[in-house]
Amino acid sequence: MLNIMFVCHGNICRSPMAEFVFRDMVEKRGMGASFSVASSATSTEEIGNPVHYGTRNKLREHGISTQGKRAVQLRRDDYKKYDYLIGMENWNIKNMYRILGSDPEKKVYRLLDFTQNPRDIDDPWYTGNFNLTYNDVYEGCSALLDHILS
Repeated sequence: MLNIMFVCHGNICRSPMAEFVFRDMVEKRGMGASFSVASSATSTEEIGNPVHYGTRNKLREHGISTQGKRAVQLRRDDYKKYDYLIGMENWNIKNMYRILGSDPEKKVYRLLDFTQNPRDIDDPWYTGNFNLTYNDVYEGCSALLDHILS
C-alpha cells in the first residue's frame, strides 16, 4: 500500500481537495485498497475546522464528498508514515521542511512538478477561484497517479 499525504497552508482548501480528488481517481480505477490518502496543514490556524465551503461545493459538483474531514497539522513523524508528501506550492514545501526537518528519502514534492507545466497551485482562500484550483489539482493528481503507475 502506498501512503500519500497532500499538504497546504491550512488544510481546508487545496490539500483536502487533492486528497479527495486522488481518492476518487483511484477508487474509480478499482485501486482504492492500494492507497492510503490523507491531507494536512503546515499552519495551526485552521486546525479542527471543516473543509472550506468553496472546496466542498466544487467537489460536490463532481460527486465527491468531504464529509467528516477536519483540518490537521503535518507532524514530524508523518515522514515515517508516508511514501509521498505533496505540497501545493513552494511556500508549503519550505514549511514542510521546517516541520519534517529534512528529506533524506526524497519523499517531498510539489504536486504540479509531476506535470508538463510545473508551477504552484494558487490558494483559492485568497483568489476565490475554486474552478482554477480544481483544474490544477486534477491535473496534478492525474500526473501523480501516472508517475506512480509507470
